[in-house]
Amino acid sequence: MAEKYNNKIIRDDNNLGKIEGREIGTEMQESYLDYAMSVIISRALPDIRDGLKPVHRRILYAMWNMGLKSGGKFRKSATVVGETLGKYHPHGDSAVYDTLARMAQTFSLRYPLINGQGNWGSVDGDSPAAMRYTECKLSALSEELLFDLDKETVNFNPNYDNTQKEPTVLPAKLPNLLINGTMGIAVGMATNIPPHNLREVCDGISYLMDHPECTIEDLMQFVKGPDFPTGGLIFDVNAIKQAYTTGKGGIVMRAKTDIVEVKEGQYQIIINEIPYQVNKSMLLEKIAFLIKEKKIEGIRDLRDESDKEGIRVAVDLKKDAFPQKVLNQLFKHTQLQETFYVNVLALVDGIQPRILNLKTVLEEYIKHRQIVIRRRTEYDLRLAKDRAHILKGLKIAVENIDEIIKLIKKSKDKEEAKLGLMKKFKLSDRQALAILEIKLQQLVNLERIKIEQELKEKLALIKDLEDILSKPKRILEIIRKELSDLSVKYGDDRKTKIVANAIDEFRQEDLIPKEGCIIIITKDGYIKRLPPDTFKQQGRGGKGVIGFTTKEEDTVEHFFSTNTHSDLLFFTNKGKVFQLKAFEVPQASRVGRGQALVNFLQVGQEEKVSAILPISDLKDAKYLVMATKYGVIKKVEIDAFSNVRRSGLIAIKLKDEDLLEWVRTTSGDDEIILSSILGQAIRFKEKDVRSMGRTASGVRGMRLKKGDTIVGMDVVGKTKGKASNPKVLLITENGFGKQTLLKLYRLQGRGGSGIKTVKVTAKTGKVVNAFLVDEQNLPEEIMGDLIIISRFGQVIRLPLKSVSVLGRVTQGVRLMRFKEANDKVASLTLV
Repeated sequence: MAEKYNNKIIRDDNNLGKIEGREIGTEMQESYLDYAMSVIISRALPDIRDGLKPVHRRILYAMWNMGLKSGGKFRKSATVVGETLGKYHPHGDSAVYDTLARMAQTFSLRYPLINGQGNWGSVDGDSPAAMRYTECKLSALSEELLFDLDKETVNFNPNYDNTQKEPTVLPAKLPNLLINGTMGIAVGMATNIPPHNLREVCDGISYLMDHPECTIEDLMQFVKGPDFPTGGLIFDVNAIKQAYTTGKGGIVMRAKTDIVEVKEGQYQIIINEIPYQVNKSMLLEKIAFLIKEKKIEGIRDLRDESDKEGIRVAVDLKKDAFPQKVLNQLFKHTQLQETFYVNVLALVDGIQPRILNLKTVLEEYIKHRQIVIRRRTEYDLRLAKDRAHILKGLKIAVENIDEIIKLIKKSKDKEEAKLGLMKKFKLSDRQALAILEIKLQQLVNLERIKIEQELKEKLALIKDLEDILSKPKRILEIIRKELSDLSVKYGDDRKTKIVANAIDEFRQEDLIPKEGCIIIITKDGYIKRLPPDTFKQQGRGGKGVIGFTTKEEDTVEHFFSTNTHSDLLFFTNKGKVFQLKAFEVPQASRVGRGQALVNFLQVGQEEKVSAILPISDLKDAKYLVMATKYGVIKKVEIDAFSNVRRSGLIAIKLKDEDLLEWVRTTSGDDEIILSSILGQAIRFKEKDVRSMGRTASGVRGMRLKKGDTIVGMDVVGKTKGKASNPKVLLITENGFGKQTLLKLYRLQGRGGSGIKTVKVTAKTGKVVNAFLVDEQNLPEEIMGDLIIISRFGQVIRLPLKSVSVLGRVTQGVRLMRFKEANDKVASLTLV
């Protein structure tokens, strides 16, 4: 029998009961929405409060109830899986075991929640051993998520068959969502949250509690970026900031690699750490495939030398390979460089999926902990009041023990005795029962004192707990104290290094190894680049080797050390400045002449490079100080040279026939020392020279005698002359040199004639160069290596310590002898 009601066909079926007809579209839509919400809330997305999905929470809760604490014994993983399936999570055992295994993997979680014993898989993609072989227990850190469960801090719901209760969320002392991260795919949405460093997150939460109005940028002072368990490097602070601000963004990860020289001319790339969630064996297969297909050239052998101590992959290179170029090709074509796509999606209040920024995540955690601590305090207060109530009754009993004993003896049963006590001493039902159950041994004097002491403690505790509940600030203080303790107990240093700059498409310098080099420029404008080990160390007074083949009458004029990635500022004697990359200078052989500088810089015919300054030296500087041949000095703010055009800029306006010769960086509070070819020197404060515009002419730095010119200018930094012991190193054109303590040069006013710095004679010749050396501030790898080059290209390398430390008016000692009778010293440098 069928009837129509509200346009629905309803009929009775003897077997199925009442059947209601529905449109298929409506039924599919509602059923799919129910399924989607079930996946979102009950399976795929983490709760923002404890950072766990239901399956993780159920596994940890099952182990907690089983007593698998961090200090106890291990139990078979199969036992835990069975307990979880039977009581809380009625799904497949493989799903539960895979989840349990991931919580025990040190390469998956930054702070593992389960302490495992046995084979739990590897970064090569190996699966864990079967659950009947592995054993597990809670880690000490995961217990911090479960503490206070018994104090009614969170709500409990019935399990799937209504035979057990399970927590809807854990109390979570730790901000687990951020420190361990998570990933999950729901219906129409997904989450991918990277792990972070515990100390940084705890510091960020504490700062947020003190400064509720702070910005994401403020919080990033503490939470600097993701911290992956596999280490590696991440790039671009701006990309991290975008991810923290919007909840979405891509962060570039790179493997940690080193280029090492195993023997002369033979290099090897060592991979020590790989990006997060990269399968190492698949990575090696990819590299091998690219080598076979000749998409990456220069690799001779590939070996996996990893062991229990950590990852180590050795990539042996061919002799003619360019190590940095090969490495950049590996970054470009393999998972040695990968992008982590952040999507901070989590459940707020257990039901609402939201994309969250860093501040909101921390705020929700603080809100959760406030609720937990309030509920815990209320629970403790209730117990304390109950116990205090009983203790008050016991105190009355011991104070009136004789009367109570008489009353009890006269009573015919327990009920009558209870009612008698309640009536006579105005006790509650529970107090009277407690008195009736008191043991005779508690009537001794010592027990009486204990009751009074305990009551006093409970009353003090009640007062303290009530004060906590009445003052929200005290709850925040408790959160801060707990986080501080946890940070000290479980915190560690970052594993992932953050590189501030972004990685763009590979530029030319990305294919050039960053290494030390020597730049040589001749008087006629020829330039070349050499590796620093071209010149071997020799003893003082030797003849050295040929370092340059020059044209007839050409001589070496500039000689300095830098690295291949440095930007170089070239200042000309006409007062202009140009910019060039060090690797753009062609590398030549030791005896090669190099190439003409006009091929790289737009200098005029009568214009010559007089000073060269690596931009890497400008990072901590405020000013550039320039000195000319005739003693003029000028100070310009460093920002004036932040964007030097290819065609050059004006650096100083020169007068008459003066020439720009020296440029140095200063901090604004340094000292300047000028030296002349006739052996005079002056030392004065930088503040004596005011800052000027880029096109200004400058002021007098040193008054010169007829025929005298400046031969050297240097800067005395703040630390020099105090904690360190700098010296003036100078050399004369006939190969004599010496070191003189800077303290022998007194401070004078700018513009004076100075004092004698060396005894200039026909034997020594005029001063060629003079500058400061400070052994305490020199890197170990360049300590003591002095290279001198002659006008005809003869080079000697000798220890700095072999140059004698002498007084101001001495002539020095022989440092170099010449092969050619009319040869002279051209320049010198430290490398």
